Amino acid sequence: MSNIKVLVVDDEKDFAESLVQRLCRRGFEGRAAAGAEEAMANLDDGWIPDVAILDLLMPEYDGLETMGMIKSHSPSVQCLILTGHPTAGSSIEGMNKGLFDYLMKPVSLDILIEKIEAACGK
Repeated sequence: MSNIKVLVVDDEKDFAESLVQRLCRRGFEGRAAAGAEEAMANLDDGWIPDVAILDLLMPEYDGLETMGMIKSHSPSVQCLILTGHPTAGSSIEGMNKGLFDYLMKPVSLDILIEKIEAACGK
């Protein structure tokens, strides 16, 4: 089993929960959050993920802002952006701020798992 903890942050809560379920069936430990505040509540409660998968476009805080909050709290968390709305500027900005990778929706589960494992150095 993987033992990698993954936090999926997406304002489409059903998508986030579905992805977490699929990852858990593959041996990951996962949680879903509907936005930055819910994501930070997990960290504040002591549940620190190894990897955070963040939607780029969310209403209150976008994925890059959420990444900044997560990294301020727990710098070791690796972050992936998963988006259906790519912009060249956001990918460059994200990489400059410590983003591990930037992926397009839809992405196959196998590719996503490869990226998660690569982010953890496994």
